Amino acid sequence: MTDTLAPPNTEAADTPTEQTEARPAPVPVDSPKLPDPGITSEKRRPIIAPWLRSRRDLAATMERAAGHAWYATAYHGLRAPWYAAQLGMMAPRGAARLVVDTNRWVWDREAAPLRDYAVRAEDVEEYMRLSRLRAGRVRLRGLVTVVACVFGLGFALWLYVMAPAYLYVFAAGGVLTLGYFGQQPDAPVIGPAVMRTELQKLTGSIVLRALDSIGNPKISAAIKKGGDMNGMRFTSEITRDGPGYRADLDLPYGVVPEDVMEERQALASGLRRKLGCVWPSGDPDEHEGRLVLWVGDKPMNETTKPPWPLLREGDVDLFKPVVFGNDQRMRDLFVTLMFASVVVGSIPRMGKTFLLRLLLLIAALDPRAWVLAFDFKGTGDLGPLEPVCHRYRSGEEDEDLQYVLHAMRELKQELTRRAKVIRHLPKSRCPESKVTPALASDKSLGLHPIVVGFDECQVMFEHEKYGAELESICTDIAKRGPALGIVGMFATQRPDAKSLPPGISANAVLRFCLKVMGHTANDMVLGTGAYKAGIRATMFSRSDRGICWMSGEGDDPLIAASAFVDGPAAEGVVARAREAREAYGNVTGHAIGQGPSEARGMDVLGDVLKCVGADEKAVWCERLAARLAELRPDAYGEWKGENVTAALKPWGVKTDQVWGTTDEGEGKNRRGIKRADVVAAITRRDADRAAA
Repeated sequence: MTDTLAPPNTEAADTPTEQTEARPAPVPVDSPKLPDPGITSEKRRPIIAPWLRSRRDLAATMERAAGHAWYATAYHGLRAPWYAAQLGMMAPRGAARLVVDTNRWVWDREAAPLRDYAVRAEDVEEYMRLSRLRAGRVRLRGLVTVVACVFGLGFALWLYVMAPAYLYVFAAGGVLTLGYFGQQPDAPVIGPAVMRTELQKLTGSIVLRALDSIGNPKISAAIKKGGDMNGMRFTSEITRDGPGYRADLDLPYGVVPEDVMEERQALASGLRRKLGCVWPSGDPDEHEGRLVLWVGDKPMNETTKPPWPLLREGDVDLFKPVVFGNDQRMRDLFVTLMFASVVVGSIPRMGKTFLLRLLLLIAALDPRAWVLAFDFKGTGDLGPLEPVCHRYRSGEEDEDLQYVLHAMRELKQELTRRAKVIRHLPKSRCPESKVTPALASDKSLGLHPIVVGFDECQVMFEHEKYGAELESICTDIAKRGPALGIVGMFATQRPDAKSLPPGISANAVLRFCLKVMGHTANDMVLGTGAYKAGIRATMFSRSDRGICWMSGEGDDPLIAASAFVDGPAAEGVVARAREAREAYGNVTGHAIGQGPSEARGMDVLGDVLKCVGADEKAVWCERLAARLAELRPDAYGEWKGENVTAALKPWGVKTDQVWGTTDEGEGKNRRGIKRADVVAAITRRDADRAAA
């Protein structure tokens, strides 16, 4: 068919009849000859259970079973004497019950109601038949009882003569057995060692009930109408998936998984589970309307995580994915640190520093890499990394910031050197103009990975004297560093524009957001629009330490729980990394007692004075920014008037409205600085340095 819809009638009609006659007949759009796509998707269930195929899962299952058996044995073993005393006191009651029950059994008391009914019904034949049956049972049961008593008494006398000790054992066993039958049914002496709370099995009706409770009108309407007419249906059976259940279903037309993720708290209420158990998500392998609902047996923060695979053994290639944590189902999650800048943000005490330290430990396990660690919190949380750090500092005093400034100036020079090396390499060795694993392993080129981590980075960016220069260098590292083998990691507990400059946050590839308090901080770490898309770190509770949204590794953000490596364990990892570095020949800088060079690096005052002519009394800040960019584009390439103001303020150079002329010759007042103030600031600075 060539036409699908008839074109509209553009000519006006005088009457409704004429308008109807002028409109052409509609053309059908559904062709009966249209072939099917001929594509059938199949999902095969595993022949062997996943926990049997994974050595780690099998070991975890066996460990859990063995641990339960050991605990029950220890629990009941400790209480065995008390159990024996209680059962001994209940033995008389058990003996009485045994006599009563034996008497009822021997005399066939259980059939008495039948014989009584035959008497009341005056059914002579039935009564006689029951009487004969009773007589036979009584004779047989009486004989069995007499034989048992005679045999038991004879066996006891034999033991008394031949093995008296065994008689006491059998007697004690008999007393305990009588005590067991003498205990109250609702108050047993031996109770369970572990109290189990039975979780409700996840069913389709429970899932639909929970989805109906979130208040989405399309979902509620589809559930009321039966679902299929609106496109809502389960695509497979609900199955066990790790320590929880998994349900796959298509949502109604026009509804996406993010609509359900936004109402995760209401969904958890509908499922009658804790919030940490409920994790709705999309399916990247299917269409945009497919929902994967995973419901855990326990909240994520209460589930025992498997140990970090690199805790005891193994090394790292930073160019390849490395395990750093687990998802909700305790499956391994991987991260690739090369070619990426990293941002970590959260409120205090949520595991931000531990996550940064874990990423630096991963870098330390690559013997080629230089590690630079700066802890502006000053508590020494990054201290275990000292033996492998090329540069290390902990503290927020001026001398600490000066050390960091010198180290970052070195890194700036290294960035420029690497760009020149890569630019002059032949395309056969460097086809994509970036560091490759082969280039990083060639010691003659000096293109090894460099990983620099800043904890509480807002301290350095907000410093009065050094903040502007440090921000400029770090922004350059975030933009150009990944291609040149330099990875910058920035962690802060105040994710705002001052603490995390836009030039850094906008260029970060890997983003880790632990709990934050508002949508602004959420989007500052995870990217603009993340909160609106349902990627909300505000949903984490204060007990969700180490749990975060991870963005940048893969197509979609993921919930991740970073591996927990405490201080002593981190020291063990670093000791192993130090041995590998000594064997490779890469123990440098702070690790061997050498500090950074105290070269002056970027001299803002001197550069400003170069850009102001001797005949100029005052210059606009915006004009100074343009001149500085021409003078040193690598350092001031993106500066604007406000950058000049911020950089000169710590040196006592104030800005004010100054007179000047535009390029068109028009005179105007704009914010600027006076040349005399710059000269005075340089004089004071040089005098201070000479006195020091």
